[in-house]
Amino acid sequence: MNEDIVCTPPSAPPRSLRELRACWREDHIANRTDWSKPGVRALAVHRFGNWRMQIGSRIARMPFTLLHRSAFHRCRNVYGVELPWSANIGRNVVVEHQGGIVVHGDATIGDGCTIRQGVTIGNRNLDAPFDVPVIGRDVNIGAGAVIVGPIRLGDGCSVGANAVVLHDVPAGVTVVGAPARPLTASPDATLEERSAA
Repeated sequence: MNEDIVCTPPSAPPRSLRELRACWREDHIANRTDWSKPGVRALAVHRFGNWRMQIGSRIARMPFTLLHRSAFHRCRNVYGVELPWSANIGRNVVVEHQGGIVVHGDATIGDGCTIRQGVTIGNRNLDAPFDVPVIGRDVNIGAGAVIVGPIRLGDGCSVGANAVVLHDVPAGVTVVGAPARPLTASPDATLEERSAA
């Protein structure tokens, strides 16, 4: 993992009902004030899942857990947005369209990111199930993109549609293709030359 990649950690998950309501309000505004969008609903369920884990007693948490599981299964099976509560998701995230979105339960997605349909963010190898991406702030992820492995996407970078990202991406860089490479680099450039471009 490249330590030079600027990858700002996401804001903390909601720890109180007041913070949960604030997150819901922010997600609503970030997603153009449309509660009918499945992405907004999936984010709301994710935030609720985060909040319920702050309840200390497992018995007291049980009704909220049952409610969360039911809502999570609906988002996954009906909307096609699999966003586990354990994933570290920042504030003001936009899920543009539903369908085929899968996020690993240990992945990190920074504040202000945009995720489109068909995106997969997860592990690359079954032998290393927790080697998952860390995505910085304000990252724009195109439709059908696949981001896998223990990699970091720097703040403000963009991932083109159907790109397959297998390596770190510096802040502010746009990557395209399969495997993904910086947009401005020569097709014959090595990974090191592309990163330096």
